[in-house]
Formats: sequence, C-alpha cells, structure tokens
Amino acid sequence: MAMTMTQKILAAKTGLPCVTAGQLIECKLDFVFANDITGPVAIDEFYKMGAARVFDPAKVALVPDHFTPNKDIAAAQLAKKTREFARKMKVHYFEVGRVGIEHALLPEKGLIKPGDVVIGADSHTCTHGALGAFATGVGSTDMAAGMATGKAWFKVPEAIKVTLRGKLRPYVSGKDVILHLIGMLGVDGARYQSLEFTGDIGSLSMDDRFTIANMAIEAGAKNGIFPVDGLTLEYLAAHGASPGVAYTADPDAPYAREIVIQLDEVPMTVAFPHLPENAKTIQEAEEARIAIDQVVIGSCTNGRISDMRVAAEILKGRTVSDRVRCLIIPATQEVWLQCVEEGLMDIFVKAGAAVSTPTCGPCLGGHMGILAPGERCVSTTNRNFVGRMGHVDSEVYLASPAVAAASAVTGYITSPHSL
Repeated sequence: MAMTMTQKILAAKTGLPCVTAGQLIECKLDFVFANDITGPVAIDEFYKMGAARVFDPAKVALVPDHFTPNKDIAAAQLAKKTREFARKMKVHYFEVGRVGIEHALLPEKGLIKPGDVVIGADSHTCTHGALGAFATGVGSTDMAAGMATGKAWFKVPEAIKVTLRGKLRPYVSGKDVILHLIGMLGVDGARYQSLEFTGDIGSLSMDDRFTIANMAIEAGAKNGIFPVDGLTLEYLAAHGASPGVAYTADPDAPYAREIVIQLDEVPMTVAFPHLPENAKTIQEAEEARIAIDQVVIGSCTNGRISDMRVAAEILKGRTVSDRVRCLIIPATQEVWLQCVEEGLMDIFVKAGAAVSTPTCGPCLGGHMGILAPGERCVSTTNRNFVGRMGHVDSEVYLASPAVAAASAVTGYITSPHSL
C-alpha cells in the first residue's frame, strides 16, 4: 500500500508493514523533550504513574528556555524542579549559559535525525520535520508517559502535499513562504494533517526549512516534514548527527489535497493581528502606514545565524528609530558566538538594538519585551493572537527578519527595498 513520508516513519516505528490515515497506533519514540514550563507538569505526572526512571536517558532532554534566565521566583522554582529531575535521571540538560531555544538547540546538538519519531511538550516541536523526522507537540501527560515508556499513541494523519517550485527572490525567506501558505490554508486548514513539502526544496536553506516546518502547527497541522537531500546530510554531518533513515513518499501516496507554490512569486508577507492566517503582502502593509513601538528578531522560528545576518545587513550603517525598541535574540549560544565572531553584534549595538541571551522570552509574553496597552510589535516569532506578547490591547505583526529589521529603522512596517 502506498504511503506518505510521515506514514512510512510511523509504520517503521510501529513494526507494521503499512499504516493508513485514521489508524490508531502505538509507536516507539526516538527522542522526548520538554522545557521549563511543560517539564515540571510532566515530572509530576511521571511520578504519579509510579515511574522510577526514564526509558533511555540518552533519548530525553529538558531545555529550560522559556522563562530563563529566571524572570521571577515562580520561574526560578520551575527551573529548579526541571534541573533536579534532569540530574537525577541523567538526561540531557542545558543550563543557562549553554542553553538555547529548544527547537534550534536540539538539532544543533545533533540529537535529532531523519526517520526519528520525536515528541516534545511544546507545539513547535514540528520544527524538527525539516530534518526528515516525524516530530510533533504533545501535552505534558503524554510527555510523562513517553519519558517513562519510550512509546506514544498516535492517530495516523492524512497528508497535504505542498509542492514548491522555483527559487525565492532577494529578501524573501522561508518565513514568507509559510505565512503565505497559512494565508491560503487558514489556521485550521490542515487540522491533524501532515504538511509534506516536496519539489524544488534544494533552493531552500536548512534555516528556511526549519522556519517552514516550525509554523506547520499554525495551520493546524500535526507535523511538517521535508524529504532528506544533500543539504540535510551536510547539516547532520556538521552537527555530529547520524544520517538516520531517509524516507520518501511513494509516487502514488494518498493526499487529502495538493498545493503548488511558485517560490519566485511569493511576496514578502506580514501576518496582521490577531491570527497568522491574516496574511498581507508587504505592499499592503506599507500602504497601511502602521506605526510600531517594538521589534523582536529571534525565536525558534527566526533566531538562527542566517536570520541574524539578514538583520545585520539591513541595520548596518543605520539606526533604530527613536520611537522603537529593537530586541535581537539569537536562538542558541553558538549563534550568539557566531554573531560576535562575524561582527554582527557591533552592528546591532551601534544601530541601537538590545541583544539578549537565548530565550523564548517575549514570544509567549514571558519576559524581555512585554507590550503595554495600545503598543504594536513587528516580530519574527510565530503567533499573534490576542495578548500573546503582553496586554490584550497590544498587537503583534508577524514578519521575516528582513521586514522586521527594516521596520525597526523607519518605525513603520517597511520593506527592506524601501530603505
């Protein structure tokens, strides 16, 4: 029976010759992780079920990235609970100073590989599908069961085939592609389906693929996944990861629908409040002449080195508008150090931006950039629902690092081509 990429991975980890959409299966897990918000809840449930040890310490990670460095006493207590459990169980743990945003850090550390089944107690776990893995977010109870047993139940998802054609234009990136796609699908248009990307993927960098897979959940998808190619293997080798098992969809694999995107026609795209599906072209956004108060460049969506380089290219020799707070957050310590070595930090500081240690921080309204009533932010993060980054009367506009950096300079939503 013909299967999609996702279905082949799930069949292999279930020990079945094939699986079909809608089938309930129990799957072996290759990697399980949580953060400082979801981890403590999972830890409580882990002990409630009578578990004494994790199924395999090498396949479990706890990444304190959301409210760290500790923003208050409650955050410190969550981090402490996570830390103590990690030490007791001898699982992967990344302390402040070595930590990064989980969905950027774990691939960077070589812990995710093609063909893996990965669950994380965070909805943007789908990021890791860029490496040809089945990766999906789960609740803390499922996370606890996964840590204890190394298994999880899934309903096999249907798939949407997204064929990419051509090559992106200058300053158009993976962020624009996924916002454009979500604008087409809506925030529930791929509900519990797999977004399977194919076509001219060789024209997309690994960072672009991570960004696209990251926001599959914003279309309601169960996961997003790319096939493995030479660029994937280069990335894995550079980060000390195993090449894993590369799965490709059968030519006659069943899909719920097919979408073709011409990459050379994708515009720079901005998602207006209060949903990622409210996609507007940069021309529409500029015509609206929207004044902003804050810019955030970073997150698990756009905190990688290519994002930092684009921001620096635009900010070099320019200054942030005196009406704007510009916050730049490299996703990992490695990216932070690369910024230093490449001279990007000098550019950011001289432009008048504030640079943070790696943290999710403002993305979830946690810390490091909370919005007051009436304030607007252009952000490279992934969600913009009411109250996401602060007060319920604030607004978040989702955009690429190029648009965010240009907007920081002018104080309005701006195309880099307009500078």
